[in-house]
Amino acid sequence: MTDTLVLGAGMVGVSTALALQESGHQVTLLDHKAPGRETSYGNAGFIQTEAVEPYPFPRSLREILSVVFKRGNDVDWRMRDIGHLAWPLWRYFSQSAPAPYARTVAAYSKLVLRASDDHARFIVPAGADDLIVRQGWRAVYRTPEKFEAAAIRAERLKLDYGVPSDVLGADELALREPGLRRRLAGAVHWTSPWTCLNPGELVARYASLFVKRGGTLVSADAMSLQQHGSGWRVQSAEGTMTAQNAVVCLGPWSPALLKRFGYRVPMVFKRGYHRHFAGKDGPQISTLDIENSTVIAPMNRGWRVLTGAHMAPPGTAPATRQILRSVEAAHELFSLGEPIEDTPWSGYRPCMPDMLPVVGPGRHKGLWFHFGHGHQGFTLGPTTALLLAEQMNGVGTNPLALPLLPLARDWALGHAKA
Repeated sequence: MTDTLVLGAGMVGVSTALALQESGHQVTLLDHKAPGRETSYGNAGFIQTEAVEPYPFPRSLREILSVVFKRGNDVDWRMRDIGHLAWPLWRYFSQSAPAPYARTVAAYSKLVLRASDDHARFIVPAGADDLIVRQGWRAVYRTPEKFEAAAIRAERLKLDYGVPSDVLGADELALREPGLRRRLAGAVHWTSPWTCLNPGELVARYASLFVKRGGTLVSADAMSLQQHGSGWRVQSAEGTMTAQNAVVCLGPWSPALLKRFGYRVPMVFKRGYHRHFAGKDGPQISTLDIENSTVIAPMNRGWRVLTGAHMAPPGTAPATRQILRSVEAAHELFSLGEPIEDTPWSGYRPCMPDMLPVVGPGRHKGLWFHFGHGHQGFTLGPTTALLLAEQMNGVGTNPLALPLLPLARDWALGHAKA
């Protein structure tokens, strides 16, 4: 009999179901779509063990003005959305100050450094090794100033965290990437990360492993969640499902659900875009064009071109500025073919102001949170799922102990209705 409902079948939700199943729980995994068809589908497919320092909000006036005036392709925004964005962005700015950011990095780096090991416990049993490429990825630089600064940072991360990398000058980069159409200043090749040739399919195979091991996967509307006696219930295609515990793994949809129970979640929504292209002349490995905030990732379906962040609340219409610029930048570097989709894909990254995921119990008995991974849900899903399972079983010394972080304590306890 089910004791835990996991709401959401993206990478975070499916990993949660697997981790709880391994620790002895009887789990039902619920989503209104097939596993891996929303946010987890649309990322670059990186398992980013080098990403030990998350993206802070710009602190210098120069950087802030660059965002305000949209001088780069890294951030987009619309004036009409500011009313919805102001409060979480202010908290994001505050949490990016040196002292709180240092605390974030101290926790975040420990999670990221173990991410590939935590994925490995699922990849082979799920029959998904054919989707994983263990060659790292490259950040390429068009200007010497950016490249020199990146080389210094790469050396610092190697010394501080043990993150391996190779710094490539212009000539060596040209040899490793014969398809490049123009000469670049250089690159940093992050050698430890893994990449995935089909992120959505990896999630689907993890879900199949969960079912193979005896788990239940059900189509349901997570927004039907209600308290039921001392437990929880949700309406599914197979009728009413009840359990002692409910775990909210809904990514960018988590705040909307939790608002019904009195939680005010200060989530920062970063929208991303991608489009696939045909052809044979893309990069040898996944490549990030730093100056244009553009990723070109080899996928089974073709070359996936991805953008930076569009600050936009859910439900707003997609924009085109970033994807158009990213496609232009990608074609400047490689001879990509024609687009495969008629229109670009878009989806949301659920970012918390302190850049850490929310992992732990809410105020309501049996209600658990597992969301807010920002850019790293695909990377960190298995890692934080295993930590959540420890919390739910009352074992271990979870460094992200309840409720994960001071900011989370503020809203999870202070803003919840009695």
